[in-house]
Amino acid sequence: MNSTRRLFAALAAALATTAALVPAAPATPLPVRSGDACGPAAPGFARCFATVDDRPSGGLGVRGQAAPGSASVLPAGYSPADLRSAYHLPATGGAGETIAIVDAGDSATAEEDLAVYRKTYGLPPCTTANGCFRKVNQRGDTAPLPPAQGGWQVEIALDLDLASAACPQCKLLLVEGDDASFEALGTAVNTSVKLGSTIVSNSYGAAESHVSKDFAAYYNHPGVAMVASSGDNGFTIPNAPAVYPSVVAVGGTSLTKANNARGWSESAWQGASSGCSAWVTKPAWQTDPNCPGRTVADVSAVADPHTGPAVYETSVSQGWTVVGGTSASAPFIAGVIALAGHHDQYPNASRLYAHAAQLNDVIGGNNIQYEECGGDYLCTAVTGYDGPTGNGTPNGLTAF
Repeated sequence: MNSTRRLFAALAAALATTAALVPAAPATPLPVRSGDACGPAAPGFARCFATVDDRPSGGLGVRGQAAPGSASVLPAGYSPADLRSAYHLPATGGAGETIAIVDAGDSATAEEDLAVYRKTYGLPPCTTANGCFRKVNQRGDTAPLPPAQGGWQVEIALDLDLASAACPQCKLLLVEGDDASFEALGTAVNTSVKLGSTIVSNSYGAAESHVSKDFAAYYNHPGVAMVASSGDNGFTIPNAPAVYPSVVAVGGTSLTKANNARGWSESAWQGASSGCSAWVTKPAWQTDPNCPGRTVADVSAVADPHTGPAVYETSVSQGWTVVGGTSASAPFIAGVIALAGHHDQYPNASRLYAHAAQLNDVIGGNNIQYEECGGDYLCTAVTGYDGPTGNGTPNGLTAF
């Protein structure tokens, strides 16, 4: 454990001089993972955590590509029915809930792409015309919409599709930040709450720093469940906004079909971020022993792009593809919270610690990429709580 504590001390020292969240012109790029939808981000800006399965044959078999606007060829990615099966979720519920999707820039095809996804899988229409879907800028206006931000269109499609997969009857509110700065995204979060969202999904982030506190208030809205991706960088410095104590931090797993009672097996996805905060005090409801600050994550779901869900997006991807990252697990968990109907009981993630026994405990795998932690629970999926997968994955709605 001494090596782990020394690592945290080194991380804290590095953080004292970092400016990961400070607006600045010259960019110090974050490392780019193969398949990243959005690529690196400059200081003061967030990166999206959508990761495309870019292997030629796909992770789950040979994938087809459909022409824009067509659903005639499907990818090998998981469908809503697959995900409901894996996590024992009902096909209905959440009709009174509104999930806000906060992202950067506009996707001009967001509503049309969502319609293809939902029609393909037999989900009810969710359109502007029927009042289910709404798209606004960060001020809450339908126009003018911001310019597209490279790659974030894939993130938007992933978020809308995965929220739909978990909660087909939920309303969807897409709030588009002017850009990927934390000021713009935070303003979009505030706007989503003003417009009546009950759950807010945030699939982006940047490494925490000494200025993280300057943005924490954007993500603290008692009565509204705030969900954020843990990140796709393995065991490392935690990402904000996931590290904030008012946020449910969502990690990620690799999900595969199995010949067992559940019909599925899960292990920690190597990309899923976890870490020990050097800046956020440990919440009273979090009691893991080897991190003196806030530990990420709290809960998890499928995120491995090689075992990921199908997503339909035409402005960048030109049709069907398989997309993962903790950008997939966060909106899916937002949908699960909506299904359960207790969004007002999430001033933080404490509910998921009180009901941890009702989750699928993920055992096996690690997220060691850049830093070793000696097999500690902070980077390895072990019995009970661990960093990469938190308390586990949904097993029905009881825990939520």
